[in-house]
Amino acid sequence: MNWLIIDKLIMDAITEDVPQTDITTEFLISDDCLCSVDLIAKENGVIAGLCVFERAFKILGQVNIEFFKKDGDLVCEGECVATLRGKTKHILTGERTALNYLQRMSGIATLTKTYVDKLVGTCVKVLDTRKTTPGMRIFEKYAVKVGGGYNHRYNLSDGVLIKDNHISAAGGIRQAVNIIRENVSFVKKIEVEIESLNQISEALEVEVDIIMLDNMDNETMKKAVGIINNKALVEASGNITLDNILEASNCGVDYISVGALTHSCRVLDLSMKNLVNN
Repeated sequence: MNWLIIDKLIMDAITEDVPQTDITTEFLISDDCLCSVDLIAKENGVIAGLCVFERAFKILGQVNIEFFKKDGDLVCEGECVATLRGKTKHILTGERTALNYLQRMSGIATLTKTYVDKLVGTCVKVLDTRKTTPGMRIFEKYAVKVGGGYNHRYNLSDGVLIKDNHISAAGGIRQAVNIIRENVSFVKKIEVEIESLNQISEALEVEVDIIMLDNMDNETMKKAVGIINNKALVEASGNITLDNILEASNCGVDYISVGALTHSCRVLDLSMKNLVNN
């Protein structure tokens, strides 16, 4: 991960939570007070974001953390994930910001693993999307990888994806792809979103690299994969859930993108408990 970007984002989050001072901690805790406290899992899941959790405290000051787990490990309810030791003021002030990152990232990793586990035994890869929380994309996409998923393009500069509105604005798939090829480096793959079987032949004629089948039912997807016939990679997208992802994978696609990994996850319940003054 890019720590220059991450440090700025964490600093912004800390400033949001502590615009001037932590008035509760400032008046209750002396500057020389030291303590230890445990990071406890309150439910089962996949832990992700321990490095970000630690970084929040390092930015604030004198806190050392002993981890008993690493990113990607399973944690169980009641299990101690880490022990923090250091200045009580820094631990109490950083607690919520650090936990917010860790809980959300762990929730995404946990949900991603649930989707990935559904496809065990297949060759289909689960992808994320750009449906991320503003200011959290670098953390959320990392969490998807920790959970066993794969990252689609990181941002609009990262890859070419010609969607329905691009096609309409350009006057068709052929026109859109030709314009892109004239202006974008040949090393960039070109992906086109299609919504009907009628669009496949045009996409194949201009030799796109990836065809995204958008919101198709399984029967239509199977027909689409047959028409494409390995002439392009195939991504399924739209309305994919835990209940139907295995059926979608059986249609012969290479990738399945799931926006819910980042836009509809619930956080993993984690807490800092057992504070002891040292």
